[in-house]
Amino acid sequence: MAAMAPGGSGSGGGVNPFLSDSDEDDDEVAATEERRAVLRLGAGSGLDPGSAGSLSPQDPVALGSSARPGLPGEASAAAVALGGTGETPARLSIDAIAAQLLRDQYLLTALELHTELLESGRELPRLRDYFSNPGNFERQSGTPPGMGAPGVPGAAGVGGAGGREPSTASGGGQLNRAGSISTLDSLDFARYSDDGNRETDEKVAVLEFELRKAKETIQALRANLTKAAEHEVPLQERKNYKSSPEIQEPIKPLEKRALNFLVNEFLLKNNYKLTSITFSDENDDQDFELWDDVGLNIPKPPDLLQLYRDFGNHQVTGKDLVDVASGVEEDELEALTPIISNLPPTLETPQPAENSMLVQKLEDKISLLNSEKWSLMEQIRRLKSEMDFLKNEHFAIPAVCDSVQPPLDQLPHKDSEDSGQHPDVNSSDKGKNTDIHLSISDEADSTIPKENSPDSFPRREREGMPPSSLSSKNTVHFDKPNRKLSPAFHQALLSFCRMSADSRLGYEVSRIADSEKSVMLMLGRCLPHIVPNVLLAKREELIPLILCTACLHPEPKERDQLLHILFNLIKRPDDEQRQMILTGCVAFARHVGPTRVEAELLPQCWEQINHKYPERRLLVAESCGALAPYLPKEIRSSLVLSMLQQMLMEDKADLVREAVIKSLGIIMGYIDDPDKYHQGFELLLSALGDPSERVVSATHQVFLPAYAAWTTELGNLQSHLILTLLNKIEKLLREGEHGLDEHKLHMYLSALQSLIPSLFALVLQNAPFSSKAKLHGEVPQIEVTRFPRPMSPLQDVSTIIGSREQLAVLLQLYDYQLEQEGTTGWESLLWVVNQLLPQLIEIVGKINVTSTACVHEFSRFFWRLCRTFGKIFTNTKVKPQFQEILRLSEENIDSSAGNGVLTKATVPIYATGVLTCYIQEEDRKLLVGFLEDVMTLLSLSHAPLDSLKASFVELGANPAYHELLLTVLWYGVVHTSALVRCTAARMFELTLRGMSEALVDKRVAPALVTLSSDPEFSVRIATIPAFGTIMETVIQRELLERVKMQLASFLEDPQYQDQHSLHTEIIKTFGRVGPNAEPRFRDEFVIPHLHKLALVNNLQIVDSKRLDIATHLFEAYSALSCCFISEDLMVNHFLPGLRCLRTDMEHLSPEHELNVNCCQLSE
Repeated sequence: MAAMAPGGSGSGGGVNPFLSDSDEDDDEVAATEERRAVLRLGAGSGLDPGSAGSLSPQDPVALGSSARPGLPGEASAAAVALGGTGETPARLSIDAIAAQLLRDQYLLTALELHTELLESGRELPRLRDYFSNPGNFERQSGTPPGMGAPGVPGAAGVGGAGGREPSTASGGGQLNRAGSISTLDSLDFARYSDDGNRETDEKVAVLEFELRKAKETIQALRANLTKAAEHEVPLQERKNYKSSPEIQEPIKPLEKRALNFLVNEFLLKNNYKLTSITFSDENDDQDFELWDDVGLNIPKPPDLLQLYRDFGNHQVTGKDLVDVASGVEEDELEALTPIISNLPPTLETPQPAENSMLVQKLEDKISLLNSEKWSLMEQIRRLKSEMDFLKNEHFAIPAVCDSVQPPLDQLPHKDSEDSGQHPDVNSSDKGKNTDIHLSISDEADSTIPKENSPDSFPRREREGMPPSSLSSKNTVHFDKPNRKLSPAFHQALLSFCRMSADSRLGYEVSRIADSEKSVMLMLGRCLPHIVPNVLLAKREELIPLILCTACLHPEPKERDQLLHILFNLIKRPDDEQRQMILTGCVAFARHVGPTRVEAELLPQCWEQINHKYPERRLLVAESCGALAPYLPKEIRSSLVLSMLQQMLMEDKADLVREAVIKSLGIIMGYIDDPDKYHQGFELLLSALGDPSERVVSATHQVFLPAYAAWTTELGNLQSHLILTLLNKIEKLLREGEHGLDEHKLHMYLSALQSLIPSLFALVLQNAPFSSKAKLHGEVPQIEVTRFPRPMSPLQDVSTIIGSREQLAVLLQLYDYQLEQEGTTGWESLLWVVNQLLPQLIEIVGKINVTSTACVHEFSRFFWRLCRTFGKIFTNTKVKPQFQEILRLSEENIDSSAGNGVLTKATVPIYATGVLTCYIQEEDRKLLVGFLEDVMTLLSLSHAPLDSLKASFVELGANPAYHELLLTVLWYGVVHTSALVRCTAARMFELTLRGMSEALVDKRVAPALVTLSSDPEFSVRIATIPAFGTIMETVIQRELLERVKMQLASFLEDPQYQDQHSLHTEIIKTFGRVGPNAEPRFRDEFVIPHLHKLALVNNLQIVDSKRLDIATHLFEAYSALSCCFISEDLMVNHFLPGLRCLRTDMEHLSPEHELNVNCCQLSE
């Protein structure tokens, strides 16, 4: 077994197939590569490496025994491992054989061994791990080990060998997997049983298919290589093309395929997907998903964008600057020698396709160096002339030596060129030494492209620049060493300083900007590389740099790129980050003016209008509003308005639409095209009807006030906007006789309510006294409660007028005008009095009084209208019109017209919207008197009480009016008419909810007790719902006991035994308040008395009364069945009561019997 040491293992368990032995010498590596080559050739010619014929022990190439003389031990070990015979045969473990096969890259043989072991149920972990790892079969682009040209140092080491994994060490010995083909690990071996009985045809077919595809790929690559070699242009012909640019060199197939791949990649990266699809269809002979399809062993170049950006680094000398000494001289060839010696080994034996690329690169390098040499010579000549001029003017010339010296290996040719062109380099003359230093300095600076250096500026531009920017280098003094070393030695010595100027960043670092323009150019180049490497949470710190550079950069494309970075700076910017970006956009707009804002900022907004992240669309919506003041007016009313309209209609995010509405409001504040008025009105209606409350709220706060201000300027506020909304409300009421759309009614009415401040401001501004409103002397103060609290600053009347002081003066003149001089000639106010108010009162009479929401909306509207226009206006203009319609007097008791008005919504809206605007004592007395009159008139005329109930419900929602309502009800309690007392008893039920227990105990309970002993049974019965409400809402035990005693008297007093209406009212009250009442009251009082009422009802003779009671009992039991009931109570009262109820239902209403049975079974 010791003979196996060179093979890598002495036992089966110690072999690692993924690592080569560290003590193998180079000869073994070379022999291994030879065996791999044989294996590849065998695979291409149809040989089976796993057969006895190709891997026999007698095959010296396959076993590697004759390829390495001096290693007989390995030969014997290999023979034994592969089943051969020797002088000392020994049995090896299967794991050792597998390790040897993997080490020698006999992969197909190892795969066959792995398959046979799987079929026999003896899976080997080493082979399973190897073949299940896709990385072992990936295509590698490096040069295979040992394939370098002979004689090249280190060629055998390229690609890695010795001590590296096979998956990363080389690509030559691995299986090249074809595109879109399953790997070995994708074969499903688990679906076969372990007994060895399986069909091998399918697996063989899969392997044959992969082998066939691999062969086809190899053949295609070889064909591409052959075509490239056939179409290779000779070197001399290439030089002719180079020297004559007008002669276009024909494109080769390889170049065409490479360019096609790069173009398709560029289209996909920039979202030109349709164009990419068309392009792929036109080149159906090429696979654009796999670069290896382009050619064999062709490295992938950078993308088109990188090639374009790198183009400036390869300059070609212009025709007017032909260097007479631009030929390749001996010294230049010597300078190029170290460059060529440092090239990778693969380039010294190039393939035909790579040979042309190498020649091209070298020729470009020579051309660039010639151009730089000419530039240096020109700079030296110019500096010499300037020095002579300064010497003649008796100025001291400092010796300047640039602090940044390029390494020697980067500029090896320049020293030789300069030494050849300037023989005075080694001179000891002081002036010539100065020239030497200047030459070195300029030579170092010449590594920068000419278009970015200050010397490349036009002379006029340099003359117009600040002196500091031109003479900054001349103001720096460096001490010269008192040494006689040559400049070349100095430069070679400085080359050991580890500086890097051959990269993009090294170039930027080595070149310090010497002017504002240079700084902008540097920032424009560096920021696109800085931004992606900054943390997302801190990228807003870059906004000032991006904006300043975008403002001042001279190149439009660079500015566009920087603004694109600004809008894409953060993937999903939060509120604070968006505010920062918007602040920067506004600053940019102020600095550059409307033309550049339109040309540079708006396209960025338009690009992201449909972005997938709502935060980005939110940024666009906010930007449109923030940039509105700085855009051309034509763009505001066309492009920006269209963008916002599209986002309002299409965007699904509430936050985005909210921002759109706010931006639309800002646009409405700057738009001056009257033709856009109707478009704005349609947008207003769409915003008011938006399903999101956020959007509707933003509409009332921003969009509607801004649009109203524009409408006021156009003179359409009264004549169009308000009238249109009123007409829409009337149309809704006409069409909604059987079902009113309360949502739309609320939408239009809330819009009218938001227009009240704008309407009042219009009345003030068009008043006869508006010209007299001058600010002089002491300005009167406005009461804090003078106006309702505005929803936003834009609805504040003082904001609309201009200032609070100006409003105070106008209000003083307004009140005086109404009291003393009237409204003659005051057109805007007369329109409110003579057109708006009558139409509103007419609309109020048409709404359904039972619709609590509608009554509340109109009440709020009239309350805000009266509070905004003031107390004098309310008392002299609003109240008289309502009183004229209502006509509250005893004469109208029997009048059908009067009764009809009192039953409409006009009563609650007048009571709660007009009479509650002001809370002085006389106002409260007027409200109390009105409610007392309505209660009296409705009761005496036997009219429905819906209007009175609506008034009590609306007023009862505000605790400030509870005392007032109790005063009205006490008036009814002591009224002489039983009808009025009965109405008062029923109204107590509506006022109890939300009332404090103290008021209930002191005011309500005594009144109800008084009414419960009324001579009229109807009055007593009317108090039962109120008593039930007390049981439902009050927790004070003493009060509950009083109510309980009163209800018990109703049930147990003999005088009420035949009162069918009383029993009906009690049962309905129990069913309503039972589930919410105190459990003790429900268990001890409600359920037992329901049982008694059910028993009594069984004895009822009149079927109509019996059915009525049974129906109400069924509803009460249904409501109570959802409550928790104790077992004793269930057995003693609840179930017996249900049995009695079932008896009634069997006799009177069989259709309800099943429901009663279900209820009984559920209990």
